[in-house]
Order: sequence, then C-alpha cells, then structure tokens
Amino acid sequence: MPDATVPPSLPPEFGVYFALLEVSALVQHGVEGQLRRDGGLSFVQFQILAILGENPSSPCSMTDLADRLVHSKSGLTYQVDRLEQAGLVARVPSKQDERGVNVTLSPKGASVLERVLPGHVEVVRDVLVDALDGADRDQLTRLLGRVVQHMRSRPPRSARRSSQGSRTGRTGPGGD
Repeated sequence: MPDATVPPSLPPEFGVYFALLEVSALVQHGVEGQLRRDGGLSFVQFQILAILGENPSSPCSMTDLADRLVHSKSGLTYQVDRLEQAGLVARVPSKQDERGVNVTLSPKGASVLERVLPGHVEVVRDVLVDALDGADRDQLTRLLGRVVQHMRSRPPRSARRSSQGSRTGRTGPGGD
C-alpha cells in the first residue's frame, strides 16, 4: 500500500492518521457483511458481545461499555436494547451504584458469538493479518498498543463529558 496522501495544508506526519483511517474503514467494511450474514449483527453489536464475552461471568456497566467502544451513551443504549430484545444480553442492576445498570452476555448471546467468531477471524486474517509477516504484526501491535495506552491514560470519555456538562450547566444532549 503506498503512503497515505496528505493534503498540502497538513504536516506530513498526518500520513499515519490517514492510513489508520483507511485501514480501519476497510477492515470494518470487510467484517460487517460476515457479521450480518453469520449472526445478524451490526459491527457495534458484535463489539458489545465481544467485550461481554471477554469475561462472561462479570457484568459490564453501560459507562464502561461506552468508554471501551468510544460510542455515545444514547447510541449504546439503542444497541443494547436491540441485543436485549433478541435475547443476546441481559440488563442487571449494578451492585455498586443503585442507579447504574450492568449488561451481561446471555447464553444465547454466547452462542451467537461462538457462531460468528470463526468467520470473523477468517475475514480479519484475509483483509488485515495476512498482509503482514509475523515481525510486522508484532511491531504494529506494539505501536498501536502504545497509542491506545496514551489515549486511555486520559480521563475516560464519560468523565470528560460529565465534567464539561457540570461546568456549563448543560444537562441535555451534549451536556450529559
């Protein structure tokens, strides 16, 4: 793949940004059809199930899911509603926060996740992993891990949004 083209008004180091955007979009496009076909899932719904599948015995808060997915709370609520209606997840009251709600993977959700994962792995290998040799994969994983660590060292999106909303007094869209 040739180096990403950067508009002349941007510094050349933005090539990494444009390359990352293009790779991300192409990988997402590549897996979306497989997820729909094999599980009737959107990309975000798959991500929710995959996160919940990391530790199925431990519920995950909606805030933690939103922060992991970098997804709006309202958009996440909509997706969890759809998954709950399909019987793939369940909402349970939080033991730590009386107002909070946690989400758990249902047995049916675990079954769907198991059904889509082999095809998902196959597509990801085809569109991303097989383009790199082992050393390149290790290096890319290390570099992206460093970027993730840097980005995650900042306050979570939920904390930043809450503090912004309380400073401005906004409580509606954009202030919650």
